[in-house]
Amino acid sequence: MTAEPPPPALEVVEYTDPLCPWAWGSEPVFRRLRAALAGRVRWRRVYCLLFDLDDDPAPDSAAETAWYAGYVEGIGTHTRAPRALRLSRVAASSWPSSLTAKAAELQGPEVAERVLRRLRETVFVLGEPADTPALALSAAGGVPGLDLERLSADAASAGVLERLRADRAEARRPLPEVLSPAGRSPHPGAAKETGDGGYRYALPTLLVHAPAGHRVVPGWRSYEEYAAAVDALCPGAAAGRAPLSPSRALRHYRSLTDPERELLAEGSWPPREAVRVDTGNGPLWLHPEEAAVHPATRGGAHGAS
Repeated sequence: MTAEPPPPALEVVEYTDPLCPWAWGSEPVFRRLRAALAGRVRWRRVYCLLFDLDDDPAPDSAAETAWYAGYVEGIGTHTRAPRALRLSRVAASSWPSSLTAKAAELQGPEVAERVLRRLRETVFVLGEPADTPALALSAAGGVPGLDLERLSADAASAGVLERLRADRAEARRPLPEVLSPAGRSPHPGAAKETGDGGYRYALPTLLVHAPAGHRVVPGWRSYEEYAAAVDALCPGAAAGRAPLSPSRALRHYRSLTDPERELLAEGSWPPREAVRVDTGNGPLWLHPEEAAVHPATRGGAHGAS
C-alpha cells in the first residue's frame, strides 16, 4: 500500500472576502504566486466578512452606493482591476458569498477557485453583488465540475456555518506586526478596528508559515514583496514559473483581467478565441467555454464581443 505524501511544510493563509475591492485587485499577483508555489504549499483562505451582519444600514442607500462606486474607482487607479459599469448597490452582507465560497471548498480546490472567482465578478464586473444565497448560487452556475445541488445544501449546512464562524474569529486575532505595518503602498494593510474595540486583518493579508517561522504581508503589495516573504522562510520556493501561452493561460484560468494576463501569459494578446467583456476599467477576457455559461454573457449580455 502506497503511503500518502506528507503535507507541505509551507502554508499560506489568505485573509480575504469575495466582495473586497482590494482583494479583487490583488488577484493578479496572488494567481502568479499560487502558480509559482503549486504543489509545494498549502494555501488556505480565511473569509473575514467585510460586510458583517452587525453593520448598520445606510440612511441613504443611493448616496452610499454613489460613494462606494467612487471608492472602488479610486482603488482601480492603483490596481487597474475591472469595475462594473454601474454598481446597483453596496453589498448588504458578505455572509452569503462567503458561505458559498466555503462550501465550494468541499468539492475540491479547482471548483473552489472558480466559484470564488465568479463571486468576485458579481460585484466588480456585473455590479450586482452576490449578497443573498440565491444570487451567490446563481453566480456559480455552469462552473465546470460543480455539483450545484450539493453546493446549495452545503452552503446552508451547520458545518459550513461553523467553519465560517471560525474564519471570522481567526481574522479578528491579528498578529501585532499588522497594527502599524511599514511600506509605501496606497493600501499598507493596517489592521482594522472592529465595533467591539478589537481588530481584524485588513484585506487582503497573506500570512506565510514554515518551520523556520512566519512572515505577514498585509494590504496591496507587489509580487516581489510576497515572493520575498516566502523565500525568507523557504529559499527558492517562489522561483518564477514560465508564463503560459495566451491560449493556454485563457484555457487554464478561464477568466483573465489585463493585469492578470500581463503576469500570467506571454505572447500576442488576445488569442483569437477570447471573448471580451467591457467594464468600467478595462476588459475581462473569457475563454469561450466560460463565456457560454458566465453571468456577464448569458443570453448575449451587453458588452461582450
